[in-house]
Amino acid sequence: MSGKFHGYTLRQPIGVVGIIIPWNFPSPTLFIKLGPALAAGCTVVVKPAEQTPLSSLYYAHLAKLAGIPDGVLNVVTGFGETAGAAITSHMDIDKVSFTGSTEVGRKVMQAAAASNLKPVSLELGGKSPLLIFDDADVNAATDLALNGIVYNKGEICVASSRVYVQEGIYDEFVKKLVEKTKSWVVGDPFDPKVCQGPQITPSRFQPLRLIRSSLRKSCITLNKEQGKRAGATLLTGGKALGNKGFYIEPTIFVDVKEDMPIAQDEIFGPVMALMTFKTIDEAITRANNTRYGLAAGIVTKDLNVANTVSRSIRAGIIWINCYFAFDADCPYGGCKMSGFERDLGLEALYKYFQVKSIVTPIYNSPWL
Repeated sequence: MSGKFHGYTLRQPIGVVGIIIPWNFPSPTLFIKLGPALAAGCTVVVKPAEQTPLSSLYYAHLAKLAGIPDGVLNVVTGFGETAGAAITSHMDIDKVSFTGSTEVGRKVMQAAAASNLKPVSLELGGKSPLLIFDDADVNAATDLALNGIVYNKGEICVASSRVYVQEGIYDEFVKKLVEKTKSWVVGDPFDPKVCQGPQITPSRFQPLRLIRSSLRKSCITLNKEQGKRAGATLLTGGKALGNKGFYIEPTIFVDVKEDMPIAQDEIFGPVMALMTFKTIDEAITRANNTRYGLAAGIVTKDLNVANTVSRSIRAGIIWINCYFAFDADCPYGGCKMSGFERDLGLEALYKYFQVKSIVTPIYNSPWL
């Protein structure tokens, strides 16, 4: 600093962190937020989803047994509109880290702004594209596409719910995908032969129960007549299974147009919109034609295509010839209406710090 001053920066704990986690991955989501926050020196207040509170409570119990001091890790159970709202609006909470829906993410930001302008980090919804090019191994590509939408019953924010297949392999791809989808076993998750269990609650099951081929944003109601008018075609699936529990067949729609809600709205269930494309430029344009930007997948043997497309898609994580490949060192998060800031990697640690600059003169200092 011009030779007259010595300046340096400190990264100090941001303070008390409110962590609000969803029901679909309650343990992993807690760990990827709690670990960096504690490592940064913060204390935390965790609000688990009301559907899955027991895991967070048990981990707090284990933390106490391990010797973590009282008050460092706290778990508050309850509903979002009460316990969650209290965390986001409390003047003594210095930061909120939230994973959940885009709708609730807006409320978190509003509450944080209305209180003490606390910073927030948001990991929200997605409508992730999977782009499959002509040179792809069709068998491997269908495996990725199917797993990308049925994994965890489709109740995952990075599900590959929009699948785009280049024209040259589209027919072969559809044939193989339907064969594999029809062999996918839905039922009791304790049965080793079963591939997919039930949706978590009636509220997650009911919007999908009458799947046919059209959607409304607020309440997903699907029937054949709406589907015909919309132009989408039900390729396979589309029915509830059994008279007990919340089981849904893996469902694939074709003849889907970009402006249809099924191609734009997050469904959070095992429902795929399957479309086709001709050129790389078209694939990039259509992949970016969404208000979300969480994840995307690319299947190709051409490194130039992989590099060009991965740099052109606006999403926080891009998987090439793989899907759901996570690592603790690889930052994870979204852009656009999928949120901002990152979990995992060093970026996850930095967001729990407050940066402070300290400057002192090195000449005529009173203690020299």
